[in-house]
Amino acid sequence: MTILDNAKPRRQLGLFDATMIVMGGIVGAGIFANPSEVAHRVHTPFLILGVWVLGGLLAICGAFIWAELATRLPGAAGGQYVYLREAYHPAVAFVYGWGLLLVTQTAGMAAVAVIFASYFRALTGVAWNESAIAAAALLTLTGINCFGARAGSNVQSALMLLKIGAIAALVIIGFTAGGHAPEQSRPLLEKPFSFDVLKSIGAAMVPIAFAYGGWQTATFVAAEIRDPRRDLARGLLLGVSGVVTLYLAVNLACLRVLGPSGLDATTTPASDLMRIALGESGARWIALAITISALGFLSQSMLTAPRVYYAMARDGLFFASVGKLLGKSEAPVVAIILQGFAAIVIACSGTYGEILNFEVTVDFIFFGMTAAALFVLRRRRIGSDSVTYRVPGHPFTTILFVLSCAGIVLSAIIASPRNSAIALCIMLAALPVYYFWKRSGRANAALT
Repeated sequence: MTILDNAKPRRQLGLFDATMIVMGGIVGAGIFANPSEVAHRVHTPFLILGVWVLGGLLAICGAFIWAELATRLPGAAGGQYVYLREAYHPAVAFVYGWGLLLVTQTAGMAAVAVIFASYFRALTGVAWNESAIAAAALLTLTGINCFGARAGSNVQSALMLLKIGAIAALVIIGFTAGGHAPEQSRPLLEKPFSFDVLKSIGAAMVPIAFAYGGWQTATFVAAEIRDPRRDLARGLLLGVSGVVTLYLAVNLACLRVLGPSGLDATTTPASDLMRIALGESGARWIALAITISALGFLSQSMLTAPRVYYAMARDGLFFASVGKLLGKSEAPVVAIILQGFAAIVIACSGTYGEILNFEVTVDFIFFGMTAAALFVLRRRRIGSDSVTYRVPGHPFTTILFVLSCAGIVLSAIIASPRNSAIALCIMLAALPVYYFWKRSGRANAALT
């Protein structure tokens, strides 16, 4: 296999690819379960839909910010990693990449792979255990993405279109099925507005933040988008807006069929909706939809996240082989294999479940820091000569986004202090590793 030391990734993705990657990074299997997670925390239709709208507005605000960052640093392999590096310090970017590999991305992939495996086994009746099926799925997607961004994007786009179709069918069936039994009229709030109500809203925002997170992963493949200044910015806005529309429609359908009490009482709202509407055949159909959705999320993750490890290696902060492009595909094959191997190990270990509980803590720390990076880049006028898109309402909208991220992190810490403490320790453990790599790099340079 040919190793390309100084080659740059091939620009082969367009606006449609970027939009599908954005949507694929957000929509996983969670939307089929998270409506009930939110209803466990807030209990009136007004609050249930209100917090989903609030989360959607936060996600759109984030898309605006990332769109400007993409135009200021277009075509940067690693996307968010590069934004943090240029605004702050390479150590901050390294901590982000470290957390991506050990907490946020790989553990999430492992969990979704096991979700895929459980539904796949139920649908097909195969005798393999769930770990073997999860490993096979991850191995297959690793192989596909080693053929390059075009091959990975084609699979990701096809799976995303199937996901959109499945969610649209769920919504249509929900609105044509009979509504839930009438309940006593509920007020907008269960009790007068107080700190307890505010605390419930904050708790509900944690699963919503998890459900809406993921738009940033599209920036990881910026170096492989033909016109990142235009197509990546537009893809971010179109993709996030499309997901907000889908999520609100799903929640409206669930409330119509199950009602707020039924939504609160279940952990499988999509399956319950389909069972009420179409019987057991509906439950099997939604199991297939969840399987496709889980596979689509895995495909997107395998396509995007390895570009961050590739960028870290090109900066001399990771194994040199991870920063090489291989063969005709000109893909970071070693980085892709590293991601796949790490996800397979976690999926087979059975220890991934607890890691998921503190994913939001780490993710939203870096969301807030990345948004704040826009102030730094503007002050330094980085990319100002070529900016084609600016965040509307800046600085107020950007400050609001940063403060919202801080609030979500605080809510996650209050809800799970032990897991959040572990997450922060894992994240901070990156700093001595960073300085080890820096010293190693200088030593190697002195010897050569």
